Amino acid sequence: MRSSSSTAVKSLPLKRRLYFLLKLVCFVVSVLIFCEFLIYYVVIFQCRWPEVKGGAHVDKKETSTSVLKAMILADTHLLGEIKGHWLDKLRREWQMERSFQTALWLLQPDIVFILGDVFDEGKWSLPQAWADDVRRFRKMFKHPVSTELVVIVGNHDIGFHYEMTTYKVNRFEKVFNFTSGKLITRKGINFVIVNSVALEGDGCAVCRTSEAKLAALSHKLNCSQQKPNHSDKRCSDVEKLPASAPILLQHYPLYRKSDAECTGEDSAPPEEKNIPFKEKYDVLSQEASQKLMWWFHPRLILSGHTHSACEVLHAGKIPEISVPSFSWRNRNNPSFIMGSITPTDFSLQKCFLPYESRVFTVYCAAGALLGILILAHFQLLTPPFYFAQRLISKHKAV
Repeated sequence: MRSSSSTAVKSLPLKRRLYFLLKLVCFVVSVLIFCEFLIYYVVIFQCRWPEVKGGAHVDKKETSTSVLKAMILADTHLLGEIKGHWLDKLRREWQMERSFQTALWLLQPDIVFILGDVFDEGKWSLPQAWADDVRRFRKMFKHPVSTELVVIVGNHDIGFHYEMTTYKVNRFEKVFNFTSGKLITRKGINFVIVNSVALEGDGCAVCRTSEAKLAALSHKLNCSQQKPNHSDKRCSDVEKLPASAPILLQHYPLYRKSDAECTGEDSAPPEEKNIPFKEKYDVLSQEASQKLMWWFHPRLILSGHTHSACEVLHAGKIPEISVPSFSWRNRNNPSFIMGSITPTDFSLQKCFLPYESRVFTVYCAAGALLGILILAHFQLLTPPFYFAQRLISKHKAV
């Protein structure tokens, strides 16, 4: 009897230790699940599709079928084999994958536009590295058949103009079915896809082809917007498109002097706002910008490249929205744009992703709490009361 009771007493501390260890494991796993999975649902769940003006006066059933729900993001910059550290790749790609998949599940957009710089090293990638980057992209940005994905080319995908080659352009077009000067029409809404890297204006082979396609598309759109009784021989044999002013989708922004007038928490940092932009590098040239405006008379322009948010009103009060980077590698507060669009109107709303600084704060707080629990369990943490009492007793003894 005595031996059995002593065995039970000895096993009791072991059970307590195992129980304590189990609690610690559950605590750590819970923090990991929240910070690496649940937090994306908590944050993106708060985002709502904006209402188009006049939508309240239209029948709900009719509105839901006529409004196109578009999700717009930019500058994912998937790291390559040259400059990308494996840990940085793992972390950034997991963050973007969870954000994108969560947004698809919660928001269910009709179409998703990525405004260039999908890859960070597309301008350098050899065939094997390119194939690996494409494989990872398809895994991260997989989508259901009900959602269409449209990818626009950026300078990091095919290189700046001096690095751009027909081979790189064709390689990108083959994977993403991208063509500069391509028109995408959904629910009567015209989207014009632009290879802004090819608007150098120097007559290079890729530039000539791209500009010729844009000019031809401009002619089609202009003819389609003419009134039925308007007679123009040049439009007699032209295929008619929906008579809706187009939306331009491109990587480079149209020309602006700097980001000095940009506002908002995700605009450029104050020390960068007044730095003048370089034409054909930071923004399109004034000549190329004027061409696009003259060709298409767009009602909205969406661009990326700067990694920061900005809203600019061009001549004729035509708005341009610069979409900030979708990658935490480029900013602490990535976001994407949610657009409710009709043939005659649109409404945009920004959806922020979890701030990386806040995730880091949660991890630090959890680590501090974990340390306190371990010290308290092993009685290595002196209560403040007893510590003060010892100091008072020592003072009296002196």
